[in-house]
Amino acid sequence: QVLFRVVTFGLNAFTLRYLSRELLGVVNVRLTLLYSTVVFLAREAFRRACLSGSGKRNWTKTINLLWLTVPLGVFWSVFLGLVWLYLLEVPDPSVVPHYQAGVVAFGLSAIIELLGEPCWVLAQAHLFVRLKVIAESLSVVSKCILTVTLVILYPQWGLYIFSLAQLLYASVLVMCYVIYFVMFLGSPEATKKSFPVARVKALLPNLMEDETFVNWKEARLTWSFFKQSFLKQILTEGERYVMTFLNVLNFGDQGVYDIVNNLGSLVARFIFLPIEESFYVFFAKVLERGKTVKDQKQDDVAMAANVLELLLKLVLLIGLTITVFGYAYSQLALDIYGGSMLSSGTGPDLLRCYSLYVLFLAINGVTECFTFALMCKEEVDRYNFVMLALSFVFLCISYFLTHWHGSVGFILANCFNMGIRIAHSIHYIYHYFKESSYRPLTGLLPSAFLVLVYIISGVITGFSEVFFCCDKGWMARLIHISMGALCFAATILTMFYTETKLIQFVRTQFLSRYLKKGT
Repeated sequence: QVLFRVVTFGLNAFTLRYLSRELLGVVNVRLTLLYSTVVFLAREAFRRACLSGSGKRNWTKTINLLWLTVPLGVFWSVFLGLVWLYLLEVPDPSVVPHYQAGVVAFGLSAIIELLGEPCWVLAQAHLFVRLKVIAESLSVVSKCILTVTLVILYPQWGLYIFSLAQLLYASVLVMCYVIYFVMFLGSPEATKKSFPVARVKALLPNLMEDETFVNWKEARLTWSFFKQSFLKQILTEGERYVMTFLNVLNFGDQGVYDIVNNLGSLVARFIFLPIEESFYVFFAKVLERGKTVKDQKQDDVAMAANVLELLLKLVLLIGLTITVFGYAYSQLALDIYGGSMLSSGTGPDLLRCYSLYVLFLAINGVTECFTFALMCKEEVDRYNFVMLALSFVFLCISYFLTHWHGSVGFILANCFNMGIRIAHSIHYIYHYFKESSYRPLTGLLPSAFLVLVYIISGVITGFSEVFFCCDKGWMARLIHISMGALCFAATILTMFYTETKLIQFVRTQFLSRYLKKGT
């Protein structure tokens, strides 16, 4: 899976050099939003309902219910397709040709993907993890290879390229699941596992005599989830909806913002998310939910406080490092990844702001993983209500900040949103440990000497960028990179001398774990 991610990352970087910003904005924001909205509204509620509860169910009725996603997908594709074609701003045909074909193709790809929904739910319910990984990886790589090939050979095709690639993605994804179940059902392995579906024909809608077509309990549950799905989709894709319906950015700026946003989020996905998930489980096991610090075992409280303090220090230093060095190397990184199309204009400023946003993400991830592990049900419900209100505030602030500062306004709005969430979690942690002698929030205070080294590194690399980057040739770039490497090495050495407790924590919690895996 990691190999597939690396391959697609490289193919995407290669493709960027042949495309315009406007074309990327229409594909990555406008058309992708159409596809994701159709798919989400058509299937999310069905997935949640059909994967809820015990494994004992009438799979014939469940499969019948899942096939209702197809007509629902057709309805949303037609309805939203008309909105995309006639109510939203249409891109200039001379800059982004074949927009109408793109809308039709992305809507059709959503319907094709829904055809595999019964197979997907069966695979998820029976933990066929490898099937999911292989199917998704093959479909993404097929899409990338076709995109690169057509971009090189027929660049004048415009949106036809991405339309064909999207249709291929959906077709390969569905075919992987269909082929697997055609081979699996009726096999000795399926019989041995007592798989509830015996024949391929059972994957199609079936009418049963003297019985209802669907399980009405699942159907009612689906309707409950369906009412929630509208709100969840708006909050999940809030930025894209603001861009699409309120026209706060032109298509070129939308394309650059989407690429920078995806690049910046790599750090959160690959570094912070695994840390959050692992230590959420740790805090949930060590401390009992809903109990005060006095009612917990004091040895467990001491251990949790120590781990929380060091974890906060770890993510704080990672975030500060990315913020400091990201400022001076954003333009160079974008120039290497996507050429002048990304490194000129708003791209570097966006990535610099995103480097600051990464610091907010880092702190919020750990503080929230602790609070979510300890909150009682009433506190979680209250928090969810606050987050709902905050999400609408975020959408409003995004709208006004983008009018004030362009696409950078979206990232500033995210920083504000994350800052409020951090303040809430810090308030909870402070009050939780108030009646004890432990102060884990001191992990958010790095040593003064290390802060000084960060400031000096930021100044040196900032001047280095002005004098050596990025239009003065590769020799100047290498000097700029060397200056950054020296400052980074000095920062790491300072960490080793000033944060000895943290270094020991990293060695015991992370390095030893990987060494054990290697042996």
